[in-house]
Amino acid sequence: MSVPGRFAGKVAVVTGAAQGIGRDVAMRLAQEGAQVVLADRSEHVHEVDAGDSLAVVADMERYADCQSLMAAALGRFGRIDVLVNNVGGTIWAKPYAEYAEAEIEAEVRRSLFPTLWCCHAVLPAMVAAGQGSIVNVSSVATRGINRVPYAAAKGGVNAITAGLAWEYAAHGIRVNAVAPGGTAAPPRRVPRNAAPQTAQEAAWMQEVVEQTTASSHMRRYGTTGEQAAAILFLASDEASYVTGTVLPVAGGDQG
Repeated sequence: MSVPGRFAGKVAVVTGAAQGIGRDVAMRLAQEGAQVVLADRSEHVHEVDAGDSLAVVADMERYADCQSLMAAALGRFGRIDVLVNNVGGTIWAKPYAEYAEAEIEAEVRRSLFPTLWCCHAVLPAMVAAGQGSIVNVSSVATRGINRVPYAAAKGGVNAITAGLAWEYAAHGIRVNAVAPGGTAAPPRRVPRNAAPQTAQEAAWMQEVVEQTTASSHMRRYGTTGEQAAAILFLASDEASYVTGTVLPVAGGDQG
């Protein structure tokens, strides 16, 4: 359910907007009146219908791309009121001892650095404006199996959220996070890991699925729409007295 006009007059940047949760967030922001800057490293971002929007192809793992993204948003719309840091996600799922060094580094680059870089890039504009709302997408998988590097990265996202909330409250900037649980989504058009899955890897992933479902009081996966609803609440003025909070959206699993 959308709230007409909730983001009227606001400019929102959404990363990872080509598919999944990010796409739902971008489209709902537009439906609720925002001008949206959609960022993704996939050209599919140009296919998202988000009204008066700007689509930017950028790799959020790169510091320079994040700086360029915010410059493009300011160049087009002159302000940034909301940043949703959605980029991230498990690339591999397996016991920690099975990860190679390069895989550990790739997981951290994918799920920590986009939030670090984008927050660093957007803060000068928000400080100058004296206001802003940042919503980071974390995960309840900080307490889970077969995803330790990803969990470490999302734990870092939680720390970024807490630290920035303290540092920038005096500047009128709120920083919060949602921590999704298992979320059902359409098949990814651009997979995080394009390599064929082995039987062992499928078994390890099934362990994750079973633990995720068992940890939810509701015994089910959520939807991208349910995640988007929580993100938009934290981004909106309805949450004007909420900052430094990590909100689990996982059917009762607190992470």
